[in-house]
Amino acid sequence: METASSSSTRIKVFWQPGCSSCLRTKEFLTKHGIDFESIDVHGNPQGMAQLRALGARSVPVVSLGEKYTLCQSFDDVVKFLGLNVQLAERLPPEVLVQKLLTVLAAAARYTLQFPEDKFRLFFRERKRSAADTAFHVFRVAEMGLEAGEQKELEFDGFNDLPPADWTAQQIADFGLGVRDRFAAWWESCADKTMQFTVPTYYGRHTMHNVMDRTTYHAAQHTRQLILMLEDYGVTAAGPLTPEDLQGLPLPEKVWG
Repeated sequence: METASSSSTRIKVFWQPGCSSCLRTKEFLTKHGIDFESIDVHGNPQGMAQLRALGARSVPVVSLGEKYTLCQSFDDVVKFLGLNVQLAERLPPEVLVQKLLTVLAAAARYTLQFPEDKFRLFFRERKRSAADTAFHVFRVAEMGLEAGEQKELEFDGFNDLPPADWTAQQIADFGLGVRDRFAAWWESCADKTMQFTVPTYYGRHTMHNVMDRTTYHAAQHTRQLILMLEDYGVTAAGPLTPEDLQGLPLPEKVWG
């Protein structure tokens, strides 16, 4: 289970609020009964210094002594910690693609529902607004698409923000454009098993692996858009259903 910070704890998890992979990593380790020191680096100079001392630039990170692994692929986490854990099989590529297209359409709908005076407010303890989160959903999908085209997936892309003067309509239109591009790419993809490898900042992985992460990552932040709307007293138009999300390795919580 997750433990309070303690110098005797060998395994550490570095994370920040609102990060989908961070939440998933903590839930995964807790589910398997693994004690760890939880280090929220957001607004925490000491925690960030520990992360930088390891040589890591992004979260989530699991460390053991002076060694660490990025947690973008749970295959890497299981191998790093030497866990005897059988990960669930990924959904077939064609199912992942259809789920991603559904998620992107939903995120575009929700983007247009935000009250103008709330759209660029930071949400809770994370310095990310609804505008930033919506753009992030679409950028995650675009980066997955670019990986499929053999353009290296780089971490810095996840920090991209929408232009300051973009309206909700422009962000939604950008997202629907990404959706159309992804659909066209899939239609023309020669290897629909997605077993070809693509370059990422956490190593070369199969496109199937990257597609799985892209889909659940976009879906989790779309769930956060729904949460934000609810906090602002707005009911999401056509909320994602359990069937839409079935089989995706999502965290149980929406925010954490």
